[in-house]
Amino acid sequence: MLSEIIESRNRIDFNAQFYFAVITLHLALGWCPDLRLVIRIGGSVVASPLNPALMNHYAELLQDLKRQGHVVAAVIGGGSLSRELIRTAKAMGLSEPYQDEVAISISRVMAQLLLLRLGKTGSLYVSTTLEDAANLLEKDKIVVMGGLKPGMTTDTVAALLADRVNADLLVKASDQEGIYNRDPKKFPDARKLDSLGFNDLSKLFEADKHKAGIHQIVDPNAVRILQKREIRTVVVNGFKPENVLLAVKGEKVGTVID
Repeated sequence: MLSEIIESRNRIDFNAQFYFAVITLHLALGWCPDLRLVIRIGGSVVASPLNPALMNHYAELLQDLKRQGHVVAAVIGGGSLSRELIRTAKAMGLSEPYQDEVAISISRVMAQLLLLRLGKTGSLYVSTTLEDAANLLEKDKIVVMGGLKPGMTTDTVAALLADRVNADLLVKASDQEGIYNRDPKKFPDARKLDSLGFNDLSKLFEADKHKAGIHQIVDPNAVRILQKREIRTVVVNGFKPENVLLAVKGEKVGTVID
C-alpha cells in the first residue's frame, strides 16, 4: 500500500515537472497558452490627435491575438478630443455627470471605428454593459468597449471587464513607457519601475478620486479594483503596439503589476 502511494506521488511529481518544462520551452519559443485578455488602448495614444494608421495597427494586433487562440476584448478611450469636449460642456455650465456623458460618447465612437475595421472578427456593435461584453466573448468575437457611465473612466471599465470575464491579463497601452516613481512629464529625473505590487499603486498617484477628464496613467477607481481583485496588469508604451504582444508573451516590457 505504502509503495503504491509513493509510486503514485512520484508519478504526479514527474508529470508536473514535465508539464512545467514543456510550458517553459514553449514560452522560450514565443508561444503561450490561450489567455483571456483585456487590452486597454489609451485615447492619449490613438486619439491625441486622431491617428488612423495606429488604429489600423491595433485592429491588426487584436486579430493577430485572436488567431493565436486568445480570447480578446479591448477598451478604448477618447483622448484629447474627449477632454476638449468636456471643457466645452463645462464652459456651457453643464454638470460633471453631463461632462462625463460627452466623453463616453466620444469613446464609443472610437470603439465603433475599431470594430468597423475588425469586420467579421469583431462583434457587430459596441458593448455598453459588462454582461453583454462577456456574452459576446463566449460567441468567439473580439469585443470592443468605450465608456460605460458617468463617474467612471475607460481605465475603470477595463478593470471591471477584466474582473467580469476572469481575464488572465490586462494590458494598458499608454503614452508612457510604463509607471514611474514620479510624473515624468513634471520631473525629468523620474525613474520607470519595472514591477509593482498592487498595494504600491495608490502611493504613486496624485488623484485619489474621479473627476471628469482625469488624465492619470491608472485612474483611482481602477487602482482600487486592481488591488481588490489582484488582476495581473502590464502598462506599456502604446505608440509601439508590438509592446502589447511582448506583454502577452510574458517578456520584459513596461511595468508589471502583480
